[in-house]
Amino acid sequence: MRLDEDVPLASTVTIIGLTGIPEVRPGSDLVALILAASRASQTPLCPGDILVVTQKIVSKAEGRLVRLSEITPSPFAECLAATLGGRDPRHIEVILRETRRIVRMDRGVLITETHHGFVCANAGVDASNVPGDDTLCLLPHDPDTSAQRLRHGLQAALGFDVPIVISDSFGRPWRNGITNIAIGVAGLNPLMDYRGQKDPYGYELKVSIMAIADELAAAAELVAGKTSGRPVAIVRGYDYIRAEGTARDLLMDPARDLFR
Repeated sequence: MRLDEDVPLASTVTIIGLTGIPEVRPGSDLVALILAASRASQTPLCPGDILVVTQKIVSKAEGRLVRLSEITPSPFAECLAATLGGRDPRHIEVILRETRRIVRMDRGVLITETHHGFVCANAGVDASNVPGDDTLCLLPHDPDTSAQRLRHGLQAALGFDVPIVISDSFGRPWRNGITNIAIGVAGLNPLMDYRGQKDPYGYELKVSIMAIADELAAAAELVAGKTSGRPVAIVRGYDYIRAEGTARDLLMDPARDLFR
């Protein structure tokens, strides 16, 4: 969103991790589970709240799970697995099926571009927080649609709009560690465009476009964590701009990507 005038930012933002969400299985009603956890923890959703939901429970509910015992690797997957230090070729096969193009592979690491356009390790295929020794979890087919589905379900139940950010953990070039980013968005603009604004010293901002949805996803990770069993967080007090944005808005245009 391009801002024509200064938008006041909240001086305080509260992030609340929801507890009490049980193990999510294919077909689980996430709206019902979130509302039940909200009531049980005496943390009712309020107008103005934003909900950050981790990708893993969305994928589980949508049945985006694959058992390695049911996968037959291709010859290319077999070769690639050997090249990458003897990784399971069935796992590599699943990654390849979720991949649009291989970006980089070196030192046992496989960086790919997914069919969604995300550039990440292993096409987002992950074995953590999934029951079973041979089960892998894939990204949702369309995370933006998944976010809209949650948004509409909550709006029907609550009578007011709750924007949704679906988050996942990605690595970053030039930086150690992973951080959560937005892979699905509904109900808010994921970007805040400050170009044309002036800073307190009168300097006109020329390139400042903030990835608001990514910042919300990263902030929510502080209370969600990887092992705490809190896959949903409420962000309260942030003055977001209501809009029909999507996570696709966050993807760099290939024509402007200096590293492609």
